[in-house]
Amino acid sequence: MPIDYLSSLTAAERTVRANVHLGISLAFIAGALNAGGFVAIGQYTSHMTGMVSSAADNLAFGNFSLVATAFLSILSFALGAASTAILINYAK
Repeated sequence: MPIDYLSSLTAAERTVRANVHLGISLAFIAGALNAGGFVAIGQYTSHMTGMVSSAADNLAFGNFSLVATAFLSILSFALGAASTAILINYAK
């Protein structure tokens, strides 16, 4: 039943198979949103996946300085998210 499958993806304790299915689904949705946003307004519309897509585009076109900028943005975002998680967990 589809409802059983969907409830297994949102359960508090998931199997490895459910985690893989959830990850693939979310990656597909993120990619579709990036592509749709790019077609609609000519710019990627999300933070992490948009920056990775931008880096891939610039790498394919040989704009290596823009690739470095995109990866620096990704690194900054990841460090900011990690430091926020550390601060929140420390405050608990």
